Amino acid sequence: MADGAELAADQHVRYIVTVEKKKDSFESLVMEHIRLNGAYWGLTTLDLLHKLHAVDAAEVVDWIMSCYHPESGGFGGNVGHDPHVLSTLSAVQVLCLFDRLDVLDVDKVADYVVRLQNEDGLFSGDIWGEVDTRFSYVALCTLSLLHRLHKIDMQKAVDFVVSCKNLDGGFGAMPGGESHAGQIFCCVGALAIAGSLHHIDRDLLGWWLCERQCKDGGLNGRPEKLADVCYSWWVLSSLIMIDRVHWIDKEKLTKFILNCQDKENGGISDRPDNAVDIYHTYFGVAGLSLMEYPGVKPMDPAYALPLDVVNRVFLRK
Repeated sequence: MADGAELAADQHVRYIVTVEKKKDSFESLVMEHIRLNGAYWGLTTLDLLHKLHAVDAAEVVDWIMSCYHPESGGFGGNVGHDPHVLSTLSAVQVLCLFDRLDVLDVDKVADYVVRLQNEDGLFSGDIWGEVDTRFSYVALCTLSLLHRLHKIDMQKAVDFVVSCKNLDGGFGAMPGGESHAGQIFCCVGALAIAGSLHHIDRDLLGWWLCERQCKDGGLNGRPEKLADVCYSWWVLSSLIMIDRVHWIDKEKLTKFILNCQDKENGGISDRPDNAVDIYHTYFGVAGLSLMEYPGVKPMDPAYALPLDVVNRVFLRK
């Protein structure tokens, strides 16, 4: 693809709206169990491109609520699926996009998340008890958007995340786990929401993160891995939160993302010439947003939502 590639915004919008309608496609089938997460990726991308009106808001909100479990207060990844903290955050984020948190029993949803906090401060993903620092971020983000952070033991939550910090400045899924850009985002995001970024060695972590930029301009998640568009979000958002994003060559990264587009049919892939999917489309556009690409709305690096949406949630309690 020639240099000077541009964002094929209209094609991406068409791709997202079409994927949603193709219920029997391969992409729909493999995403069956995480359809709510997929809705968040697709709809947030539409909003970043100023095209949220391309979908019927009432229809989306109705479908989201059909994934709700009133007995637990959590949301499943699709209709009829068990509640999980990941899909619960996606539901809350999508409702924030449409300014429809009013459809929730906020305390019931918050209490579902609160019950998943363990004695050591870490959060489980669901009643089956899988634990991972991803869930710490997801829990804090959900509760913060619902204005219910006071319901958890914040000190324990922060202490656990800090216990997952490594000698290289990064964070793992558990104490002693390998540093990984996705987990780093979760831990930095959790600490940002908790007002506890002082626990991070910004230069050490910033150095580890900027080392993720590969020769092709893209970012990888760990040393020796190939670049992947999704790390444009995980790495950049972390660097912004610790104020070290100027250590990345934004021009090269922008070019890498734009080279991963299917300019005819829309969508963005993990790396050039691979098949596109909704996940990488979202993270590619989100990465461009963090680099202030023209025509893309600015994003909040901690809440993973457009800045205007986050401002609306917090400036109007």
